Amino acid sequence: VMNDIITTMFNKKFMEELFKPQELYSKKALRTVYDRLAHASIMRLNQASMDKLYDLMTMAFKYQVLLCPRPKDILLVTFNHLDAIKDFVRDSPGILNQVDETFRQLIETYSCLSAGEFQLIRQTLLIFFQDMHIRVSIFLKDKVQNSNGHFVLPISGSVPWGTEVPGLIRMFNRNGDEVKRTEFTTDGNYVTPQREGSFDLYGDRVLKLGTNMYSVSRPVETHTSGSSKNLASHAKENITPNPLAKEELNFLARLLGGLEVKKPGGSETGFRLNLFTTDEEEEHAALTRPEELSYKVINIEATQEPGRRAELSRILGELEVAEPRPASSGKGEDLLALMDGL
Repeated sequence: VMNDIITTMFNKKFMEELFKPQELYSKKALRTVYDRLAHASIMRLNQASMDKLYDLMTMAFKYQVLLCPRPKDILLVTFNHLDAIKDFVRDSPGILNQVDETFRQLIETYSCLSAGEFQLIRQTLLIFFQDMHIRVSIFLKDKVQNSNGHFVLPISGSVPWGTEVPGLIRMFNRNGDEVKRTEFTTDGNYVTPQREGSFDLYGDRVLKLGTNMYSVSRPVETHTSGSSKNLASHAKENITPNPLAKEELNFLARLLGGLEVKKPGGSETGFRLNLFTTDEEEEHAALTRPEELSYKVINIEATQEPGRRAELSRILGELEVAEPRPASSGKGEDLLALMDGL
C-alpha cells in the first residue's frame, strides 16, 4: 500500500505539474488531489475517516510551518518529510529513485531563493490555513494547541540559525563603531543552535519539525472546535459562480492526469482503513461534522471538451516508469498495468 501511494505521489508527470509556476489553488482542489493520493492503492476510507485524515494532515502541516524558526526552514521541514518517505521505500530502488529525483528538483528550485522569498512562501501557506482551527489531541496533550484550536508559540528554545540569543542591545555611532551596550532580561530561556541543518540530499536536518510526531504511542483524535464552526461559516463559499472556476478545473484535470489510481481487481479485494475506534464512532463523526468543513470529491468530466480530452490523452500516453523492474516483481507492483481504466 505504501509503495503504491508513494509511487503515485512522486509520479514524474504529477511532479512536473506541481513544479510549474502557478497560483495557489483552493482548499477544494487540494482536498480532491489528497483524496486521489490516499486512494491510490487498494486501501479505501469512507468520508468520515477521510475527513479525519485530512484534518490531521492540514493541522500538523500548519503547526510545522507556524513554528519554523526562520522562513528557509520550511525547506528543512519538507526534507524531513522526504527522508521519512525514503525510509518507507528503502527496499524498493525504483520508487526510491523517484523520491530522490523530486529531492533534487526541490534543491534546484528552492535552495537559491532569498530569505524574503521564503518569507513570502511561508506567509502564503499560513494565509491558506489561517481559518482552520481543528483540535488534535496529540497537540492538546502536549499543550501546543489551545482548546479553541489555536497553536501556542513557545517563548523558549533554540533561536533561528544565524541569530543571537536576545538580551543585549548595541548602540553604534555614525561611523559604525559600537559605543554602548545595554542588557535586558527575557521571559524565555533561549539557546544558540549548534549547527545549521543540511540542505543536501543526505544529511542531518537538525530541525525536528516534520519528523514523526507519533514516536510516542498515544491515541490521536480530532475535534471540531466551536470557533472553527463560526470561522467556517464566514468562509462558506459564495453560490455565485466563480469566473476562475473553469481555469481551476482545467488545472486540476492536468494535475490529476498525472495521478495513477490503483483499482482493486482480481483476487485483490482491497481493505478499508478506519481512523476511529469503532464503526459506530466513525458513522457518528460523519453525521455530526459541520457541512462547511466537509469536502465533496470533485469529479472532472473532460470527455465533452475535445481540447481537454486530447490534453489528458497526451498526458496519460506519456506516463511511464523508466526505472527497470525486477523480473520477479510482486503481484500488483506495476501500477501502469492496472491503470488502463483511468
